[in-house]
Amino acid sequence: MYSFFAYLSRMRYITRWNLMRNTMPEDIAQHSLQVAMLAHGLAVIRRDVFHEPSDPERATLLAVYHESGETITGDLPTPIKYFSPEIRTAYASVEEVAEKRLLGMLPEELKSEFAPLLHPEDEAMWPLVKAADRLSAYLKCVEELKAGNQEFEKAYATIRRELEASPLPEVTYFMEKFEPAFHLTLDELN
Repeated sequence: MYSFFAYLSRMRYITRWNLMRNTMPEDIAQHSLQVAMLAHGLAVIRRDVFHEPSDPERATLLAVYHESGETITGDLPTPIKYFSPEIRTAYASVEEVAEKRLLGMLPEELKSEFAPLLHPEDEAMWPLVKAADRLSAYLKCVEELKAGNQEFEKAYATIRRELEASPLPEVTYFMEKFEPAFHLTLDELN
């Protein structure tokens, strides 16, 4: 018996933003879906707008699995994860142990397929996945602020500055062409 997919199905139980009051709770399954859509979009923008080599399907797949280790570790809030270099280093070790544990939940013949999805830093599409992850966090802040939750003001400003400073032209394009629509109501979108 192998428990890899059973563990992944528990992504819906891991709550994000757990140090902050949320008007709309978000779990890592919901987050991973949004990151997958955003990573795919950024990869398509890279390919079709900037005419650079890109693999949208690979970016999507990497994004689907990008939080898998959190089924074991839980979601460590960003302010804690980046509080000090020592904590960041220690948490990177914890993430590596979680990735290895997940791989151990697979039959030997499947491990080579899933290993690069669980530890993808060497993947060419990984920077787009990381950018999509930040975009997803930013869009969560936008939604919370739209709902009147001022708890997300500082995170909104910080992440927006990060996105505006991104060296990726795909992020700039997304922020110019798509981000403004997230501030609209449903009636305005229609």
